[in-house]
Amino acid sequence: MKDAIHQRISYTAPNGKQYNIRKDGKIATLIVRPRGWHLDEKHVLIDGEVTSGSLFDFALYFFHNAKKSVEIGIGPYFYLPKMESHLEARLWNDVFNLAQDYIGMPRGTIRGTCLIETIMAAFEMEEFIYELREHSAGLNCGRWDYIFSVIKKLRQNPKYLLPDRSDVSMTTPFMDAYVRLLIKTCHKRGVHAMGGMAAQIPIKNNEAANKAAMDKVRNDKLREVKAGHDGTWVAHPDLVKLALVVFNEHMPQPNQLHVRREDVQVTAADLLNTTVKGGKITESGIRANVSVSLMYMEAWLRGAGCVPIHNLMEDAATAEISRSQLWQWAKHQAKTDKGVTVTPEYLLKVLDEETDKLAKEMGEQRFKASKILLAKERLAPQITGKDYADFLTSLLYEDIVVYDDVKSKI
Repeated sequence: MKDAIHQRISYTAPNGKQYNIRKDGKIATLIVRPRGWHLDEKHVLIDGEVTSGSLFDFALYFFHNAKKSVEIGIGPYFYLPKMESHLEARLWNDVFNLAQDYIGMPRGTIRGTCLIETIMAAFEMEEFIYELREHSAGLNCGRWDYIFSVIKKLRQNPKYLLPDRSDVSMTTPFMDAYVRLLIKTCHKRGVHAMGGMAAQIPIKNNEAANKAAMDKVRNDKLREVKAGHDGTWVAHPDLVKLALVVFNEHMPQPNQLHVRREDVQVTAADLLNTTVKGGKITESGIRANVSVSLMYMEAWLRGAGCVPIHNLMEDAATAEISRSQLWQWAKHQAKTDKGVTVTPEYLLKVLDEETDKLAKEMGEQRFKASKILLAKERLAPQITGKDYADFLTSLLYEDIVVYDDVKSKI
């Protein structure tokens, strides 16, 4: 990131193709996402204590790049994840003020966009904006983490049993209510309401499948811009143009702050309405969840945090949905559309089968070199309806931390 901000970053691909910063100054704006407050940085001790991953990420980036980012007109901008309470937003505001004072930067220079990606945060949107009022750039619909949070927080109650992940869309009542409330709240307070990420990616060598995926992205972006969003996300650079075409057609102006959505009346019951019309739990949905959880965890253990799986871009949030649904179905002995009871034994059998399937697909050499078996070992207890780690990233962190030779002490 330091190389990017100082405009000296470059890359040479294995095929010899070179990538460099554009000379015309038209470069992407860098918005930095520090880790959430729940994560640690165990390589750095302060007064003998493990430091906060959030503060570590923010401090290093800000100290080295804040003034230069202002100089080139692109920051410092931050993307603040995983918060559940306005008190966490207040803490970020304190951090921003202290950091700006420390380097002699005027307060209010920093801009932060809060991810509303937990069910608890959905009840405190105005409070988030208020706490960061000196620095707020708006709120963002973190749709996948939001679904994960709803399952996680309500997982003990069978009333909130959700169907296959593919059936839970942005038109599902609790998701639609959350989006409408976010747009209304942001525009009421004069800040931007950002849309969510479409998970589809381009599919090579299959024109029909690729067209279907692109149609889904186009329809998703059309729904967002018509609802009043001021911008959006995509999962792959090739989809930026598609999203821009849709937004430029329906939002020729820089934003839609004038779309006040005063028609919106969202209640607490609306935010908790997890009814999915026509939704089912299916064997294919179960297998997809097991496969995604296993493959994503294996990739994360190798250091990859964003992975294309089954023609979708999977990240920690989508993997969390997958393993949390499995836990929820096992906990409540859910029934599939074929009448099969989802038990821990059933899910562990599917896990064995999906592992064997991967072994055959990868071949003996690749499979042995992978971390599939470690991922399986970590995943198995998480899908039985008993053990439940707050976050997969926390669960797996100890497996990737290197201690003695690289630990720093401050």
